[in-house]
Amino acid sequence: DEEEDYMSDLFIKQDVRPGLPMVRRVKEAIQKEEKQKEANEKNRQKSIKEEEKERRDLVLKSALGNENKGFALLQKMGYKSGQALGKSGEGIVEPIPLNIKTGRSGLGHEELKKRKAEEKLENYRQKLHIKKQANEQAADQFRIRFKTKQEERKMEGDLRKSQRACQQLDTQKDIDVPKEAWFWIEPEEEDKKDEEDECTSSDLSVSEKLHILTAYLREAHFYCIWCGTTYEDSEDLSSNCPGDSAADHD
Repeated sequence: DEEEDYMSDLFIKQDVRPGLPMVRRVKEAIQKEEKQKEANEKNRQKSIKEEEKERRDLVLKSALGNENKGFALLQKMGYKSGQALGKSGEGIVEPIPLNIKTGRSGLGHEELKKRKAEEKLENYRQKLHIKKQANEQAADQFRIRFKTKQEERKMEGDLRKSQRACQQLDTQKDIDVPKEAWFWIEPEEEDKKDEEDECTSSDLSVSEKLHILTAYLREAHFYCIWCGTTYEDSEDLSSNCPGDSAADHD
């Protein structure tokens, strides 16, 4: 390229605002690069595979002509172009498509690859199903444990309520010593009983203690902790009290 004469009229008449020459040069460079790419693409020699593919696609897209021996025989038997095969026209209209193999893998490789992909997908679905079942079982177990703890807390509260009621009712009848050591709530400062009584008490569960103590309150004092009522006698208790458990009073 010849050097530009910066004193020429062409240069003086150009727009010399700051930044414009640089933007113009960038745009010109981009356009030049695109034109060069287009020219290279046009001049590029196609590979043998590309040429074969273009010829094959062109042939497959074109309809069969009279020069095709098979098509000519069909026409002699009364077949017309666009008509379905078969006596009643229930057959195919288009020829069976060709499945061109272009890769280097052996026969059956694609089917094997497809089968492995399906097996992998099925294994993934099974893992998701197993994980979902495990989460559901964990949630069920959590609900059961939570419900069991709630029931245990409720029974412990009913037991303490029964112990306080038993101590009060026994005291009203001038009973100084409870029938069982755990029938009353012992003060924290009071010494524990001997080891035999302690073992006997610890062998019983909370539900067993509650059942024994409530039965004692009903028999000895005609009292129901869930009703919160002291009845006159056993007949009054059996006729007016729903039952001897919390479930009967719910």
